[in-house]
Amino acid sequence: MTSLTRRNLLRGLGLGAVGAAIGVPLVAGIAGSDSTGLLLTSRLPLPTPFTLPAVIPPVLAPTRVDAAADHYELTQRAARVEIIPGVSTEIWGYDGRFPGPTIVSRRGRRTVVRHRNELPVPAVVHLHGGHTPPEHDGYPTDLILPVGTSAEPHRGGGVLAEGERSYDYPLDQRAATLWYHDHRMDFTAPSVWRGLAGFHLVTDDEEDALPLPRGERDLPLMIADRSFAADGTLHYPSLDPTLSGRPGVQEPYAGGVLGDVILVNGVPWPLAEVRGARYRLRLLNASNARRYRLALDPPPPGGGGLVQIGTDAGLLAAPVRHDAVELASAQRCDVIVDFGRYRPGTEVTLINEFGAGSTASVLRFRVGERIADDTAIPERLSEIVPLDPAEAVVTRTLRFQSTRLHGMSGWTVNGRPFHPDEVHAEPRLGTVEIWRLISDFHHPVHLHLSPFQVLSRGTGGPGPYDHGWQDTIDVRPAEEAAIIVRFERYAGRYVFHCHNLEHEDMMMMANLVTVE
Repeated sequence: MTSLTRRNLLRGLGLGAVGAAIGVPLVAGIAGSDSTGLLLTSRLPLPTPFTLPAVIPPVLAPTRVDAAADHYELTQRAARVEIIPGVSTEIWGYDGRFPGPTIVSRRGRRTVVRHRNELPVPAVVHLHGGHTPPEHDGYPTDLILPVGTSAEPHRGGGVLAEGERSYDYPLDQRAATLWYHDHRMDFTAPSVWRGLAGFHLVTDDEEDALPLPRGERDLPLMIADRSFAADGTLHYPSLDPTLSGRPGVQEPYAGGVLGDVILVNGVPWPLAEVRGARYRLRLLNASNARRYRLALDPPPPGGGGLVQIGTDAGLLAAPVRHDAVELASAQRCDVIVDFGRYRPGTEVTLINEFGAGSTASVLRFRVGERIADDTAIPERLSEIVPLDPAEAVVTRTLRFQSTRLHGMSGWTVNGRPFHPDEVHAEPRLGTVEIWRLISDFHHPVHLHLSPFQVLSRGTGGPGPYDHGWQDTIDVRPAEEAAIIVRFERYAGRYVFHCHNLEHEDMMMMANLVTVE
């Protein structure tokens, strides 16, 4: 591995790196309906939408179950798969799959996942949304080295594992749609782009007691945009395609990489056969930089076709009816869609109102015959106790912006690039804090360890998608948002960062250290 530092990366990118991206793609984002980034166009013919069948990632079986925990094993490796029909594409996948297998855990039941790294580069695994001890959170420099690689001192002071590493998740948290993905410093964006992402679902008694759709009518849907080179490889503008040397992307894409192919669970624009009944859709935006505004076309009679029941960190207090839902990178939204409101034979498209051309559609549902449906959407789902701003012991101001540093530009938090030794926040366990997040462009801010509640946006209250507990907030251009969070249980070093993965790799990340 190279000794290239983040400051050297900043110098190497030059003023044009971010400056180029502050042209059309970022200015478009200021309107509030676009994404921060630049479209990367595919170089091969794309498939006709809605001709490939939808798939659901398989659920991973434990390799061992004992009194203390459920144990799983995953191997990170390259594999060749057919994403575009008739074209072979190399991915990096968990067990060679994209998305990786889904892990399903029970609240309070320890889950231990042993990862083996057969990739040519180091890897890190982060359980996104997990309330996890710091040594198992996937800190960006806690590397799993490739099998056969010896540990050597490296920048960042992280823990090195040779070939394999076990992550121990207590999962003493609410039922929620979590996901796991690579989190290696400087290279998260290209690694996730190549396929290192998968679902991790947590269930509990509270959720099971509700008459919500389950089984084959509970659909985890990972939405991710990608682009393809002429030879079928996943097209990405890395400065070093080996992901072993110089980090970063080519100058025009420093604001974010947007693909022109929309994949759902790894399938481009799939067709899903559904019956005339209620379905639960677990919507995950696993795109590097693209934002989505998802709606049903045609909407059901009377509208309100997307009934939100959950967000990043679990159930809402009560369902919320939407005609459309917005998702920034890494956000999740659990919705109920009643396909019984449509006539059998109707084709219903999940569209992206923030998209254009090939990115304006996501997937299509073909509605079959109506069936007896014993599910329902309760008026009350869960109890959510609001955190009291009067209990906050600290109010922090954190600016996420493009900043000139050493005569160059980069993505920073409070004007400083990420460094493992710098600490931006040192909250005490058990205390409540208010964080004021100020943004120049679109920045989906993700906080590790603890979920939060949204207090306000600008001079108003929370937005229409700010209900319940969350771990990622879409802070929009020239906006200030306030969140409130209680830090609990685990002392140690964590990070918070922009989940536009190009921004994260290019220094928009910071440390928080929780103390007793």
